[in-house]
Amino acid sequence: MARAESKVGLGYALVVGGACFFIVNAGVSRVVMRAGIDPALLTTLRTTGSALLFVAFALVADRSALRVPRGRELALLLLLGIVGVAGVQWTYNIAIDRIPVGMALLLEYLAPVLVVLWARFVQKQHVRRTMWLAVAMTLAGLALVAQIASGLAFDGLGMLAGLGAAVCFACYFLVGEQGVRDTDPVRVMVWAFTFAALVMNVVSPVWTTPDLTAPANLLGALDAYEVPLWAAVAWVVVLGTLTPFFMELSALQHLPATVVTMVATLEPVGAAALGWAWFGESLDAVQVLGGLLVVAGIALAQASRPVEPARVPEVAG
Repeated sequence: MARAESKVGLGYALVVGGACFFIVNAGVSRVVMRAGIDPALLTTLRTTGSALLFVAFALVADRSALRVPRGRELALLLLLGIVGVAGVQWTYNIAIDRIPVGMALLLEYLAPVLVVLWARFVQKQHVRRTMWLAVAMTLAGLALVAQIASGLAFDGLGMLAGLGAAVCFACYFLVGEQGVRDTDPVRVMVWAFTFAALVMNVVSPVWTTPDLTAPANLLGALDAYEVPLWAAVAWVVVLGTLTPFFMELSALQHLPATVVTMVATLEPVGAAALGWAWFGESLDAVQVLGGLLVVAGIALAQASRPVEPARVPEVAG
């Protein structure tokens, strides 16, 4: 019993640790973009660097993951990589560059609500009645945070990008759940990131990267400090992508995927705290209430489905 409890505790520690790395990555990504790398190019660098590292890991740990996908698996992994990885990260990068990082994460994490609605109305799956309460809570919360009654409080393009990230993230969940749930997660990551990198290098090639030895100001509360741009980019790839992915992959060995996804909703809350501490971003009392309503609604939406999601790790942050 004690051994089982320790494994559960390790699972929680891994998923919370992964969420923390994703949260900090939002701030580091903003530093990179404000230093002159646009959202599309940052997405290219992140997906390309991550793909290379995932391939290197597979070469050492599991070469079967490198087997070229074919047929239906190829189509699903293409969709997962192009929409669920490249699409999520590109739209997310646009959002965190234009609106508070907490708001960007709140919008992206509407994905579980969209997944539940898709399951109910498109796939005709049974969902609990609490779904409607979850939808109402998230919509009301977003209205409060965005101050819709008095005109949008945030940049319109940034808000649209955040909603786009939610749609792409929902696609990631759905493809993972319905299409590649029985595929080895390492294989999924290798090919999803490889296809994402190939597409993003067409959109914004890696060879257009500016001088990475240039300094990058850390902004906000850390404005007095600078780091080489290459170091910030390396953080995004290694500590902002590879490390949290593998932490959440490992967490799935000890916890159900529903629990991992639920705990990962700490990210919007943590991102809001990071935005306040690092960048001086703050919300008034009504907006804080709205944010809490959104997070509660997301958690309730996730709990509204009796189906166990696929063992595919998060791509947020």
